[in-house]
Amino acid sequence: MSAIDLILDKTLKGERLGLEDTIRLFESNEIEKMGAAADVIMKRWHPDPIATFVIGRNINYTNVCDVYCRFCAFYRRPGSEEGYVLPDETIYQKIAETIAVNGTEILMQGGTNPNLPFSYYTDILRGIKQRFPEITMHSFSPAEIMKMVEVSGLPLEQVVREIHAAGLDSLPGGGAEILDDRTRRKISRLKGSWREWMDVMQTAHKIGMNTTATMVIGLGESMEERALHLLRVREAQDECIANKYDSEGFLAFISWTFQPDNTNLKLDRQTPEEYLKTVAISRLVLDNIKNFQSSWVTMGPEVGKLSLQYGCNDFGSTMIEENVVSSAGATYKVNIESITQLIREAGKIPAQRNTRYDILRTFEDGNTKIDNDFVMQN
Repeated sequence: MSAIDLILDKTLKGERLGLEDTIRLFESNEIEKMGAAADVIMKRWHPDPIATFVIGRNINYTNVCDVYCRFCAFYRRPGSEEGYVLPDETIYQKIAETIAVNGTEILMQGGTNPNLPFSYYTDILRGIKQRFPEITMHSFSPAEIMKMVEVSGLPLEQVVREIHAAGLDSLPGGGAEILDDRTRRKISRLKGSWREWMDVMQTAHKIGMNTTATMVIGLGESMEERALHLLRVREAQDECIANKYDSEGFLAFISWTFQPDNTNLKLDRQTPEEYLKTVAISRLVLDNIKNFQSSWVTMGPEVGKLSLQYGCNDFGSTMIEENVVSSAGATYKVNIESITQLIREAGKIPAQRNTRYDILRTFEDGNTKIDNDFVMQN
């Protein structure tokens, strides 16, 4: 039995993988073996042959940012003529359009705009919830939360409590990139340490909010840094469970590959095989997180479909109107009918879920039709 076989056998027996085990998996090219093991683990969490997706819309409310990440093609510096902040009415209209096509989730994300006071965020959330109480606001990355802390002068926990009370339901995991400071300093010196990212997430868990966690590969990180990233996420989830917070912690884990086009970070694009390997290893290591999302946005629908055999149980969001990743050259377009078809082609039953991963409806009939006026632009 090879070293990789021994590691995979270990995880299939329910034993935890440590740092050295995880590094060895990342260094290995036995991708199909890892995928098969990850699929077994996924089916223990999700025995029914269902793959879920959420109908959601990305609203990039501002592109003004003072962090200047080298890998971002979306942001504009403060004072730029190309900088914008969407009018509130425009945001409300986008949400109304989303609800009209059975959408349930809004991912508001933007730059860390130093010109927006903390009241901007609480006011817009209250305005949204007054008009659309049924919508789930899964919005604002930890970097945006830390900008709110900076502009308000308030402690982190108070900021998170106030924005939660105003209408923020859960926190997305954007901005994690690689949770190790060597790589973070290289790609985004001003964005903050990995510990700051985690502090935001753990504070959200403490006050009862759910979150998601992410990882971006292909930023020049080492295999050890990838492994550390996973173990740090797992440790934070352990803490949430041990403290019995009124939160499920990280509801999902999402990995994707760095998109180098139009950015200031000239690195090679990661292969589909490297992405699928990362998906599988993440499922094997993160034994306390239930849901893993496919990243068809960056990898394309066909690879996204294949990831459902490598540990993913979810096809992510329809991501109506996504501008950040598309600015960096990911231009895949999928509509809702296409998503259900791709899931069927992977041998799964498609099902629409909400942000908490509750299934809202399944699409067992191949003739199911829903509104496709909105194209997912990614």
